[in-house]
Amino acid sequence: MVSAARAAAYETGFRVFEQDAYADRALRSAVASLDQRDRAFAQRLAYGTIQRVRTLDYAIEQLGRRPVRKLDPPVRAALRLGAYELGFMQTPRHAAVNEAVELVRTARLERAVAFTNAVLRRVADGIGALLESLPEGALKLSYPDWVEKIWTRDFGREQALGLMRAQNEAPETVVRLIRGEIEGEPTDIPGAYRVERVDEDALAEGRIWPQSRGSQLAGLVVGAREGKRTLDLCAAPGGKATMLAGNVTAVEKHPGRARELEENAARLGATNVSVVCADALELPPELRDYDRALVDAPCSGLGVLASRPDLRWRAEPLPELQLALMGAAADRVRPGGTIVYSVCTLNADENEAVVDASGLAPEPLGEEWPQFAHPKRPEFLLTRPDLHGTSGFFIARLRV
Repeated sequence: MVSAARAAAYETGFRVFEQDAYADRALRSAVASLDQRDRAFAQRLAYGTIQRVRTLDYAIEQLGRRPVRKLDPPVRAALRLGAYELGFMQTPRHAAVNEAVELVRTARLERAVAFTNAVLRRVADGIGALLESLPEGALKLSYPDWVEKIWTRDFGREQALGLMRAQNEAPETVVRLIRGEIEGEPTDIPGAYRVERVDEDALAEGRIWPQSRGSQLAGLVVGAREGKRTLDLCAAPGGKATMLAGNVTAVEKHPGRARELEENAARLGATNVSVVCADALELPPELRDYDRALVDAPCSGLGVLASRPDLRWRAEPLPELQLALMGAAADRVRPGGTIVYSVCTLNADENEAVVDASGLAPEPLGEEWPQFAHPKRPEFLLTRPDLHGTSGFFIARLRV
């Protein structure tokens, strides 16, 4: 009998790699009937397997002597799960092997049961030595080669390795305090608290909002004030929009996410936020003459890989879209107003290069937030998991 937590982790990994599902959504569905303890174990196992899949596939192929791509999908998913337990968890050998075998049997692939058992026993014998023998880099740490190349180019070899190691660790859990009190550790961002877990009751009541320190820093940099108007071009799910004072217009392209944004604003008591369902690149003409704009643009997400284990396998840089969004914001902000450009990625092609291409003049931010000053361009802010334990954000404030 397969444990409920392993079955949920298996289902999550299967759906991510065989059905192109998003890890968080697949996990949410898979663990719906489990208790808190089993949910936590299922998440650790599923997310770890998804995160480490490049290394796991290499181990399975080297030790099991069979190309992973040629395996039946259920066998592939079960072998990855078992290999992760053998290589990266303290699971006893017999438990990891037997549970994976039972997953294959449950999938009605009796013909593959002996094969799965044999491969995982070879993996169990050799995965420790194999992992130790791998040189530090994208294969050992399980990243696409292009991510390693970009980080090495931008930060140097040692810091690139530090980033890769850091984003293979569980991220800190941080919430923004909306009202009331909280059991948590204050951080270097006002209103941001590090907690052991998100209090679901407080979240439902609108007293807190899960939001990384990097994300909250971006909202603070906007500097929204009472009596002023701010345009948030890519607003859902609303974490930053609901931080802003004054009159806020929150734009979201997708109707479902726009409805979610309205619900979140209402729950958090952000009555100053008006939601507009529209394409940020084709805004209604009446949306203009704003004092400030926030462009929290879609990006490759290389600063949030720790919390989104499947993102490293589907990420792509989006500098053209980011530059177009900056232009759209500049068209709707009055002369002398400001634009805050933020992205949760660590990639100069989507960071400094986009700002430079915009032609807008940066306002210095390093003096306001010296602990987050960009190491090469102190007018920008850069939060990095290897240095601060938060998500990786690039933030610039620009004068129109």
